Amino acid sequence: MKLSHFNFELPQDLLAEYPSEHRDEARLMVLNRKDQTIEHKLFKDLIDYFEGDDVMILNNTKVFPARLFGNKEKTGARIEVFLLRELNAEQRLWDVLVDPARKIRIGNKLYFGEDESLVAEVIDNTTSRGRTLRFLYDGSYQDFRKKLNELGETPLPKYIKREVEPEDEDRYQTIFAKTEGAVAAPTAGLHFSKHLLKRLEIKGINFAEITLHVGLGTFNPVEVEDLSKHKMDSEEIFIEKPATETINTGLKNKKRICAVGTTVMRAIESSVSSSGTLNEYVGWTNKFIFPPYEFSIANCMITNFHTPKSTLLMMASAFAGHDFIKRAYDEAVKEGYKFYSYGDAMLII
Repeated sequence: MKLSHFNFELPQDLLAEYPSEHRDEARLMVLNRKDQTIEHKLFKDLIDYFEGDDVMILNNTKVFPARLFGNKEKTGARIEVFLLRELNAEQRLWDVLVDPARKIRIGNKLYFGEDESLVAEVIDNTTSRGRTLRFLYDGSYQDFRKKLNELGETPLPKYIKREVEPEDEDRYQTIFAKTEGAVAAPTAGLHFSKHLLKRLEIKGINFAEITLHVGLGTFNPVEVEDLSKHKMDSEEIFIEKPATETINTGLKNKKRICAVGTTVMRAIESSVSSSGTLNEYVGWTNKFIFPPYEFSIANCMITNFHTPKSTLLMMASAFAGHDFIKRAYDEAVKEGYKFYSYGDAMLII
């Protein structure tokens, strides 16, 4: 498969600027791989496709307010700083992206907050946009993190051109988010409401939680025609014993094992035993899944509608079959489904 196989015309007005009014009332397209059929439903109809003891795997990562706005010393130029990952807690070192990048050099100081109570110094200049910052903060680590949370805002994806609104704080977070560390939401999980989770629980669905801290690499464009030459950014994952037990029991009993989102699929496919079961794992993954690919754990997947040439579309294509996904996406465009982070959902069974 080549990069050009994943290109399609996506009208600008189908990029979702806002979430659906109610989480579980986004639209849901259901793809049946065996019958090659496509159905149009609402997300809450998902429950009709599952039975007792089926397993749903959720990513419980929590988005932190990673976007900060500061001013450069002397010139006062406004600089956007996007916190990517903490490198050293004790020294307050962070990997960040800065915008505009051309204005920032090693040794520059940035001031944050109206009272300029948080200061950072640029200590490394690694890539065109990437920098390493050392935050200069006298208080405790807890106070420092609290300060970052106060000054930061919800990191909505760049394609959303509007200002961040109060409801984004809640809606750009899954209701099962627990472990802080993501700079982007695992968007397939955004459609689950408390009510829907309760109904699934009553029906006897088993939930397994794993953690993959979504990084911005998820959105990095693929720039090589030969997909085998694309390198994914690494993301941190935690798969613990309770999750492996739930999932492996489901596998043994030939139940439906549903990966809720591409992040879950990457995590579980990064820790498969030689006998095709899921292992516990704490570490990093840079796994890139594109067709053809043999999946080991999940036999069902929930995902959003993705943008042309994205690694997320490639994974969905590997799971559902390239021609089937192409047909489904043509239909999604024709039927006005919403795409991307706040968009509609797809269930592939």
